[in-house]
Amino acid sequence: MSRKIAPSILSADFAQLADDVDRVASEADLLHVDVMDGHFVPNLTIGPPVVSSLRKRTDLFLDCHLMIDNPAVLLEDFANAGADGCTVHIELGDPKPLFAQMRDLGLRVGLTHNPDTPVDRVLPYVEDIDLLLFMSVNPGWGGQAFIPAVLDKLREARRVVDERGLAVELEIDGGINVETASAAAAAGADILVAGSAVFHADDPAIAARRIRETAWPNGS
Repeated sequence: MSRKIAPSILSADFAQLADDVDRVASEADLLHVDVMDGHFVPNLTIGPPVVSSLRKRTDLFLDCHLMIDNPAVLLEDFANAGADGCTVHIELGDPKPLFAQMRDLGLRVGLTHNPDTPVDRVLPYVEDIDLLLFMSVNPGWGGQAFIPAVLDKLREARRVVDERGLAVELEIDGGINVETASAAAAAGADILVAGSAVFHADDPAIAARRIRETAWPNGS
């Protein structure tokens, strides 16, 4: 099982985004980029131009979570901007055409689902994807409280992935901090996405390191 920390730039200071990324880069395995269109979720954030700017500043894997109504029209733009992987929502319907499009563009394929969506909706696709993201808050805004019930879904996915010997990474996003990280890791998460717990700290790199050490003591 991989063990990765993915700071979410949703909680960074966009006026000094590149500097904030530099401050956390030493403890980040990838950067989580929350893309919201104001329709699929109520918030409105960023798009391919910001990804392109980030790509010029960092070699970190850019993990783009697309909370948008029609990702098909923007996947090529994200790939051209330098995204490494994109994650789409099962709530939009059959994701397989999006998977094929992402593969053609050379993107790692991610699938996600909202906290109240049963895990059975996404498990049929685990052999088609590289990453399965568990939302542990309702998507749209940073700084929300962790929803513990999501851990049952994560445990079930961990069991299925391990039984089938799949290389799918399990990622969890929402309310991850030093209080919740160990439970998420124990439930089977490979990647912990943390936003406000990292970027709102005095030293984002130290905050990310503490989350990692809490989740996986001694690297275990």
